Amino acid sequence: MTTGPLRDDQSAFHPEVAEGLTARFDGDIGNVTDARLAAGLFLDTLAHSDPPTAPESRDDVLLVVTELASNTIQYAPGPFMVRVRRTFDGVHVAVWDSNPDPPAPQPCRPSQGAGGLGWHIVHALAREVSVLPERGGKEIHAFLPW
Repeated sequence: MTTGPLRDDQSAFHPEVAEGLTARFDGDIGNVTDARLAAGLFLDTLAHSDPPTAPESRDDVLLVVTELASNTIQYAPGPFMVRVRRTFDGVHVAVWDSNPDPPAPQPCRPSQGAGGLGWHIVHALAREVSVLPERGGKEIHAFLPW
């Protein structure tokens, strides 16, 4: 994915940052960890040339990637794609999956086991969240501070 350079002076030293991360997964449960690790490597590279403004920014982005990937495995079995890129005011996370239905908040019932918090967590950490229906599925966009 080409998104253009963050700033002209950075792209010469870290072209991989300007490109962003695009990773495709088969939809296996282990792909949640794979998506988080891939996003972590991208964020580490980004932080080298463009450190986050708050210490929790990296962990917040990784938590959003993890929650969206987990929801994809649970509610949209099949392949999915994760994109992470730097924007002028933060980090953009996009996750595509094959289920055209928009996510819906689930009730959290601790007495019945874990679950029900992921969509709430994404909304709590992101500045903006949107769901775009696409042919053959949907894409969820989350914009977070960096």
